[in-house]
Amino acid sequence: MAGYESRKWMILVATIWIQAFTGTNFDFSAYSSELKGVLGISQVQLNYLATASDLGKALGWSSGLALMYMPLWSVMFVAAFMGLFGYGIQWLVILDFVALPYFVVFSLCLLAGCSITWFNTVCFVLCIKNFPSNRPLALALTVSFNGVSAALYNLAAISINPSSTQIYLLLNAFIPLFTSIAAIVPILRQPPVDPLPSDSIKHEQLIFVVLNLLAVITGLYLLFVHSNGLSTARVIFCGAILLLVVPLGIPGIIYARDWFQHNVFSSFTLQGSGFLLVDADDLEFHRELLSRENSQINVTSYGVNGDRPTLTLSLTSIIGANDQGCCGKIIEEDQLFMLGEEHKAGMLVKRLDFWLYYLAYFCGGTIGLVYSNNLGQIAQSLGHSSMTSTLITLYSSFSFFGRLLSAAPDFIRLKFYFARTGWLAIALVPTPIAFFLVAASGNEVALQAGTALIGLSSGFIFAAAVSITSELFGPNSVGVNHNILITNIPIGSLVYGFLAALIYDNNAAAGGVATFSIQMVTDSVVCMGRKCYFSTFLWWGCLAFLGLVSSVLLFFRTRPAYARFEQNRRTNLLD
Repeated sequence: MAGYESRKWMILVATIWIQAFTGTNFDFSAYSSELKGVLGISQVQLNYLATASDLGKALGWSSGLALMYMPLWSVMFVAAFMGLFGYGIQWLVILDFVALPYFVVFSLCLLAGCSITWFNTVCFVLCIKNFPSNRPLALALTVSFNGVSAALYNLAAISINPSSTQIYLLLNAFIPLFTSIAAIVPILRQPPVDPLPSDSIKHEQLIFVVLNLLAVITGLYLLFVHSNGLSTARVIFCGAILLLVVPLGIPGIIYARDWFQHNVFSSFTLQGSGFLLVDADDLEFHRELLSRENSQINVTSYGVNGDRPTLTLSLTSIIGANDQGCCGKIIEEDQLFMLGEEHKAGMLVKRLDFWLYYLAYFCGGTIGLVYSNNLGQIAQSLGHSSMTSTLITLYSSFSFFGRLLSAAPDFIRLKFYFARTGWLAIALVPTPIAFFLVAASGNEVALQAGTALIGLSSGFIFAAAVSITSELFGPNSVGVNHNILITNIPIGSLVYGFLAALIYDNNAAAGGVATFSIQMVTDSVVCMGRKCYFSTFLWWGCLAFLGLVSSVLLFFRTRPAYARFEQNRRTNLLD
């Protein structure tokens, strides 16, 4: 039994490695300026290449289809070879070893983006299969490490050649393949999955606490320990790898626990633990309970009329007695009655809740991702080209912390309960503030602060989205529904990126006192000055504020359903 337990944690560590080294799209801004110059393309055309990488995520359904006919390990290696081919050929292009037309480079970016989605699918399947009782914690932890990829790649690039940007493409091509080779043994030796007793589930949760603490230490290390010197960077990079290897000690801890459990674990009790997660079993119980209650009480327009305190919530007490205007109608119309109700695709697109959620994601997480894709040109235009790698590390590290924070509602649930859609709204607050801050001042401090806030916000949204989709629209339909949700990423990448590129190219062509352009050896033009992105930041800030408003409306519409669920859950625990 202990052997099975240790193998399960080995799989979690392998999943962390895969996520940490396959977020290759986050370092696009590190080499995008040089790629633009080599290809001799405009900023609009460069934006299309970034969109192609994000468009690969819209093809995520293909990995699920592949899993129907291929073993999991083979899907992982197909993803690795897609990345090897996609990034490897781009590396040859940027070195002028081969000359390819623009549409071929576009296709290579699309292929590379698709490889990331396939890796994510492998990780999701491993977590869901091996940690059914603590699925939210496993997913939140592993997905968090995807946000630190850019910081790791930045350290690796500096360790090899600090003056080269082409090295990023070479690393993007080979590191995911090497990581797949390292992860193959745990994946092939997956243990059988048996139901766990409640004590074992709580012990699992304690181990997740330890792993989250290690993750925080890793993030702080990558954020504050850095150097542009070759030898020092190599030492720092080795330290980062060591921190990723430390969780391998978990299997040893599992064996030690079995040997010393009477001496250690019997000395304290886990009763009253603060871990209380919303998983598929809880949602199923919630649906059954409400189905029984609905046969006894009158339900009209998803409202409940009755005297039973465990299920009855007055909308006026939740929304406010004075909310009878337009907002009140929006909040009450076709309101979600309970969590976990399964929504097929056709039903999903008819719900106002989904489109509010879609808009919040579109104007929140996606706009942060587009910002990260443009960091290279933003730093260059503001005269801070030397800060590009620092900004990439900053965005990556704070995105990592944002993803880790997405698990906080599950840890503090008993002490402080708040609907997950409310946490989503809070997470969106920093984004418009950051864009207006950067627009108001283009100095280094404002740029670094804005980048950190945007990374923190978008990281939380990316990690929390799977849980929110599962709770609002059903755990059994989450695969299809989440893929529908993330279609906003390529759309947003195209729209936001095109807006930024158009303003950039227009300012470069116009020139002027505050803005001037540099004609490179190729046909590529570089815009310099605050005006290159000033209007873009204002537009992005306004759109991010729209996403915040949408998330607040979603919170008010779903808060009664979350309150019912939590009330029934606590009643069940007391019984």
